[in-house]
Amino acid sequence: MTIRVGSRMSALAVRQAEIVMDRIKAFDSGIKTELVTMKTSGDLASETPGAYEGGKGLFVKELERALLDGRVDIAVHSYKDVPMRVDGRIPIVAVSAREDARDVLILPEGAAGIDPAGPIGCSGLRRQIQSEALFPGLEIRPVRGNILTRLEKLDRGEYSALILAYAGIRRLGLERRVSRVFDPDEITPAACQGVLAVQARAGFDVGALSFLHDPDAWDTSLAERAFVAALNGGCTAPVAAYAALDQTPEDDMMTLKCFVCDKNGIIHRRAIRGGRRAAARLGREIAATFDGWL
Repeated sequence: MTIRVGSRMSALAVRQAEIVMDRIKAFDSGIKTELVTMKTSGDLASETPGAYEGGKGLFVKELERALLDGRVDIAVHSYKDVPMRVDGRIPIVAVSAREDARDVLILPEGAAGIDPAGPIGCSGLRRQIQSEALFPGLEIRPVRGNILTRLEKLDRGEYSALILAYAGIRRLGLERRVSRVFDPDEITPAACQGVLAVQARAGFDVGALSFLHDPDAWDTSLAERAFVAALNGGCTAPVAAYAALDQTPEDDMMTLKCFVCDKNGIIHRRAIRGGRRAAARLGREIAATFDGWL
């Protein structure tokens, strides 16, 4: 048996696909896996100055088409890139244990601190707005490309610092580059940041993914995605959510922290606590308190 695994072409995406493939082999060493990489519309847009980024779907559209066409059996995504509405023909069938969900600050090689004369690079309104609040008076400028491309731009002197997701940095083994890790109360992560999602055609035998699937990440992701979906948010909307399970033997309660920047540019942070079995309801309940602000 061979499982064809669809992935984007970037170094990080390939590493994430390899994580899934390793867990499949740990389940059954007799199962073969084949990596099938492709460039998505999101990758092309991120390489083109001035291109419209177009929302989360651009990073998964080609992979979803490959699933529907039967060219791959499963597709591996960063769950934060997956649109809130998923085609019922190709559901999310497994999620990984969450890598560190926080954002981090990275300086140029050899730098001791942020050079106020240069911009801080980050992507998306979520990071931009929260970064402006953390670093008043400094220029926050968009940065394009995958992680390695962004680091090259940083070290060439185009930016004085970058703000990136810790999960990708850790998966690429680049922890030494991290200068500061931001608390979720400083920069609230994107919904499902640090979680890998596996998508497959309906009816696919998910047994081989049993060593990958993590119920804790599934429940926290449910809460975060329900919040964003209720606000009709996406990667261009200034909303964020981070759920964490209580550190108790039962682990049956969670706290969901949410960030919204309203239409007047005012930042609001709220939290709600409840049982993990009602994860999606928690997300919708707290979203209702922000109703009409976006």
